[in-house]
Amino acid sequence: MVQLTRLNSHPLLLNADLIKFVEESPDTVITLVTGEKVVVRESAEQVVEKVVEFRRLLLTNSVLIGYPIPPVIPSEGSKPEPESGDGESHG
Repeated sequence: MVQLTRLNSHPLLLNADLIKFVEESPDTVITLVTGEKVVVRESAEQVVEKVVEFRRLLLTNSVLIGYPIPPVIPSEGSKPEPESGDGESHG
């Protein structure tokens, strides 16, 4: 969750996982995956910084308490790395 401020100065806690995109027009409008739009006082850059800070905190804490960071799963279009340097199967 990231803490932001609505235009009326009321604080707002927003689930960062629901953010689809952020735009400035000139107010900062956050569009959620649900289609809901939230207008906040913070700039788009500040919103991104808060989300990055939140995710960094999550990853840091998960490592500190013993949960390993999961490996990166290649996308469907990427090629797997060969297991040996010669490109031939050894088995």
